[in-house]
Amino acid sequence: MTSLNYDFKDKLKRLNVFEKIIAVNIGIFFLGWVLMLIRGVPRGNTLTWLELPKDFFEFLTRPWSIITYGFTHYDFFHLLFNMLVLYFISRTMVNIFPRKQSLNIYFLGIIIGGLAYLAIYNILPERLVLANAGALVGASAGVRALLIFICAYMPYREARFFAVKIKLWYIGVALVAFDIIGLFGNNQGGNVAHLGGVLLGYLYATQLLKGKDIGEGFGRFMDKIANVFKPKSPLKTVHKKKKKPFAGHNKDEFNEFNNQKKVDLILDKISKSGYESLTKEEKAFLFKAGKD
Repeated sequence: MTSLNYDFKDKLKRLNVFEKIIAVNIGIFFLGWVLMLIRGVPRGNTLTWLELPKDFFEFLTRPWSIITYGFTHYDFFHLLFNMLVLYFISRTMVNIFPRKQSLNIYFLGIIIGGLAYLAIYNILPERLVLANAGALVGASAGVRALLIFICAYMPYREARFFAVKIKLWYIGVALVAFDIIGLFGNNQGGNVAHLGGVLLGYLYATQLLKGKDIGEGFGRFMDKIANVFKPKSPLKTVHKKKKKPFAGHNKDEFNEFNNQKKVDLILDKISKSGYESLTKEEKAFLFKAGKD
């Protein structure tokens, strides 16, 4: 039993950050079924405290829902499609881009998608929106943000679809077209959230190509929140004498600066010539940077 427990923990540690997010999504999906069986409530009411309500004042009573709706699915095929796409796109993201940057894109996509949904239902006239639309659920806005980011950052890289090779920017245009058409269907709110994620992914990619990471501030904010919940060590902290800085940087800051510059140069090479143009050393360096 101890061996099995160790193997399970070891496998969990080996999961990348998006595989852990997928596991949380699956866990919450089955939690809904458990609550339905135990409490006898309708399946569609088991996770209401995680949904993003369309009414702005109701949203103010549960502000966490701007994030938690992205972990909430009721329909099995909705969950399956989102998690499959997230799994495959995340393999590209974590091998090419830093982990924190990939997470920033994903969670900002969910937030912007949710804000777009709230704006549509609270600002536009009632005649332009579906009055009977329900709360927003699903990871689609975050998944769309990652997809469009890749398509905009490396538009001429080719993806294989069965025996056909398709440039990524064709895929991006097709996704946006489907979402715009969907605005006139029954899943209007969902498609509004998709387009919010699309906008975030596109802006993130175009700004990053110019050398500006628009998610840095959000990343620092999330780090501060994570540190609040991080268990503090009971051991007394020993403060070492700081080494004298040189050239305006200490050694760690200097190494981090150089590593980021190297990552930027490799990403620039990918955007111009494709991932396949990288050397083995460059691919290995990117892989290591994505794990850090």
